[in-house]
Amino acid sequence: MNKNIAIFASGSGSNAEKIIQYFKARETAQVVCVFSNKSDAFVLERVQKYNIPTQYFPLKDWKQPEPIIQRLREFKVDYIILAGFLLKIPQVLIDLYPNRIINIHPALLPKYGGKGMYGKHVHEAVIEAQETESGITIHYIDENYDEGTTIFQATCKVLPTDTPDSLAEKIHLLEHEHFPKVIEQIITTK
Repeated sequence: MNKNIAIFASGSGSNAEKIIQYFKARETAQVVCVFSNKSDAFVLERVQKYNIPTQYFPLKDWKQPEPIIQRLREFKVDYIILAGFLLKIPQVLIDLYPNRIINIHPALLPKYGGKGMYGKHVHEAVIEAQETESGITIHYIDENYDEGTTIFQATCKVLPTDTPDSLAEKIHLLEHEHFPKVIEQIITTK
């Protein structure tokens, strides 16, 4: 059965675009909307070519999410995917979508997670700690940052010559390769 996916994103939207492209060629799910907490997030422009409705919601709506919930219901959303979404998800949404809100984190949790650990900050911390391995963690959302149940992890080597930017490139490759497939596995096995 075809499931409806909403993507929440705060940034450029490369993961959102990969997810949209992946499901365009499948019958398991479709991305029906993209929401952002930033009016200038590039994701809102990036996904226009796919004719997917986008919407910006200001911070007040994320704190009191009735307008967001109303839109999710209008789109008959089954799953929410966080693709570079930087706000904490309100508890009411977690309650409405138990084990149906999925996030990707650009490091191997439980290390390098929590408030403020996103994007370049994560890669800087990994390199500073002289880790030899990093990767991605796909996990369910709960009431705490980056503490929901882990669904999947993939790893890559961290070389002594790596910079935050070169590590970010490796992480993006892992995200783009695995995130859409893992989403599909979750949707088709529930």
